[in-house]
Amino acid sequence: MKVIAKSIAVVARFKENGLPEPVKFKIMSEDKTYIECMIDRIIQSSIEKYAGNNMIVYRCQSVINGTAKVYEIKYEISTCKWILFKI
Repeated sequence: MKVIAKSIAVVARFKENGLPEPVKFKIMSEDKTYIECMIDRIIQSSIEKYAGNNMIVYRCQSVINGTAKVYEIKYEISTCKWILFKI
């Protein structure tokens, strides 16, 4: 997987324990248009500390342009920001 670390807009639902679960996201492409991706499956989620900040890391799978892709989305708990980290 390639590290891209781009900020993304995410639609998420929250579980009973208060943790977010991403449903779909939008990312700006190189030609300045938005690409919307539905998250087909969350393979794994874990909490890690990155640069002193607690983050929830989601390893997800989606079909993008006809190809199944695995990628990582990070949620920074202190700032409530979502990042597409690896794809």
